[in-house]
Amino acid sequence: MNKQLINIPKSLLCNCIDECFANKPAEDGYKLWLRYAPLPLETIDALKPRIRGLMSGAMSQTLSIACTELERGLSSMLLDEFACVSTTVPFDGAILFGTAKDHPLIAEQRLLLEPLGKEGYLIKSVEIDDASVTLIVGNDDMGVLYGCFAFLRMVQSGMDISQLHLASVPKLDLRMLNHWDNLDGSVERGYAGSSIWDWWTLPDYQDPRYADYARANASIGINGTVLNNVNASPMILNGDYLKKAAKLADIFRPFGIKVFLAVNFATPCVLDGLETADPMDALVRQWWKDKVAEIYKLIPDFGGFLVKANSEGQPGPGDYDRSHADGANMIAEALAPHDGILIWRAFVYASDPGTDRATEAYDEFKPLDGAFLPNIMLQVKNGPIDFQPREPFSPIFGQITETPVVLEFQVTKEYLGQATHLVYLGKAFEEVLRFDTYADGEGSTVARIIQGEIFPQRFTGMAAVSNIGNGRDWTGGIFNQANWYAFGRLAWNPELNSEDIAREWVRLTFCSDEAFVEPVVEMMMSSHETLVDYMTPFGLHHQMATGHHYGPGPWIDDLKRPEWNPSYYNQADEAGIGFDRTDRGSGAIRQYAPELWGLFGDKHGFDEKYLLWFHHVAWDFKMKSGKSLWDSLVIRYDTGISNVEVMQSTWQELKGYVDCRRFAQIEAYLAIQLREAKWWRDACIAYFMEVSGLPLPEGHEKPGHTLDYYKSLNHPFAPGNPE
Repeated sequence: MNKQLINIPKSLLCNCIDECFANKPAEDGYKLWLRYAPLPLETIDALKPRIRGLMSGAMSQTLSIACTELERGLSSMLLDEFACVSTTVPFDGAILFGTAKDHPLIAEQRLLLEPLGKEGYLIKSVEIDDASVTLIVGNDDMGVLYGCFAFLRMVQSGMDISQLHLASVPKLDLRMLNHWDNLDGSVERGYAGSSIWDWWTLPDYQDPRYADYARANASIGINGTVLNNVNASPMILNGDYLKKAAKLADIFRPFGIKVFLAVNFATPCVLDGLETADPMDALVRQWWKDKVAEIYKLIPDFGGFLVKANSEGQPGPGDYDRSHADGANMIAEALAPHDGILIWRAFVYASDPGTDRATEAYDEFKPLDGAFLPNIMLQVKNGPIDFQPREPFSPIFGQITETPVVLEFQVTKEYLGQATHLVYLGKAFEEVLRFDTYADGEGSTVARIIQGEIFPQRFTGMAAVSNIGNGRDWTGGIFNQANWYAFGRLAWNPELNSEDIAREWVRLTFCSDEAFVEPVVEMMMSSHETLVDYMTPFGLHHQMATGHHYGPGPWIDDLKRPEWNPSYYNQADEAGIGFDRTDRGSGAIRQYAPELWGLFGDKHGFDEKYLLWFHHVAWDFKMKSGKSLWDSLVIRYDTGISNVEVMQSTWQELKGYVDCRRFAQIEAYLAIQLREAKWWRDACIAYFMEVSGLPLPEGHEKPGHTLDYYKSLNHPFAPGNPE
């Protein structure tokens, strides 16, 4: 016997064995929510009479994928083998999937199919010739594939499948990920490794991961992907790169995912030497028409372009004294004959210094409402600043009424602790979607606006900045997968409940034992508020260190443009703190519906969690609790830390439910989160104490270091930093 092995510390054994913690195989997170773990034996015994085999008719490539998925999932979960059979004779426990054109038994159900549209599905328990059959059907192949994934979710979650009748139709047309991936393999604001696209080896080598990516997206209903960064390299429209993109489109097509490309407005000048990119120049307009025709020859179902123009140094029509509508219409005109869509980002802030950055997108685009061609959509960030931990909704939602708007979220946690902080964004997304804009009276929520229920939209959509990289767990941490998942589910139906989505994800990703599920869901549902407490309580925003946005920097005031400085947003001085957006300040509240003016303009009239977003408030301002604002701020910072400690304790108690590898990663990340939460608390309190001249409230610990110490910290190699 090798005595050296006996002396290995127990703390290291997790790195040396394949199984641990209740004999659970170690997992690296690659399978995401598609693990299809074996179900408890009693559940298997109950399900098997209902699932005896698979029936199908004609098989397209997409339906073959559906068949493979059912075989894989059911065989794994039920510890049995399943194979697709083509027969018109039903049998007890058959799962019949397909469209009316694929199988005569499905054709008999035509009345059930009519309401499903193109991508919808129906899962229904029926009796056919005295046989109990489960139908998974749609009007087209993608509806069937979505239905198969939904059925597998039900089985994995332990739902009763004996009397099913579930019809589901996506409420948004376009459900899209935006990859901020660069052609050199880096990812701007990416915290999960390098880009998953290996542009160097495409199109000759197709990494199997590309199909796994498409499968994961299809499982939650995502149907579009922008392959490259909105800060786009003109080279993406080079002929060689278009062939690479075409290969990805070939892989994604049977999964129902269309490829889009982000383009640089000045590409005609860079690629082909045109003297101008002026949208009114005939040669420039023809260049775009020719380039678009070239793309559609390679990618017949190409989705279209995403454009970031005249923002953060990107070129655009403003360089030629043209409007955003002028520039967008030129490119949209080239796409229109091919049924392509142009998505134009409304994220702009390039006006004169001193202008409230929160007002600039509205000011730029409201006058242009109705001036855009029909195949143009405006992509609008959820808030008026920049994916902050908490923002009110962008006033564009409800005020732009004649141009389709796409809601843009950020799944990658650029401003939310990046990869290591446990922050479930489903709750934050839901907060935005349920915000009442009063655009057409009470009940005009953001969710209803983007669905075209308040103002008719030719297209509807939701997009999100991806958090995906080439790390084995895809997202730089297991709990980050929940944000990708939640986005997909909410893009399918913005009315879904974020807690239900969290519970669903936990059951699929870990297990269905309620003793595990409920405390983890509770952690997730409280995690966003926890982060807001230790980073930006009561409506503070953009307090992150500049460039990499890692860690606090509320004191920074020396950057080139005022709106790049965190101090610009906190406005902290001896008198108080907060950004005045009332009529006494920037007047930003006037960009919202009149019903909100009084609410946002009254310090006591609106939820205190937005107080410092709209008001500059005295330090001794009396909060609803009866305490002063200063005391309340310190309490919130401390509450955030305490809640991270609660999450740590909860996770430790759940050790036996999770394999060692994933448990250890989450355990370590929670330790990082606690350390950085304390850093946020101490640095911010140290700064606000200095500018206010106030002492700490009694009973609260002083910061661990001096303010100069926190100012001296530097992190030039923080991940995701584009500089």
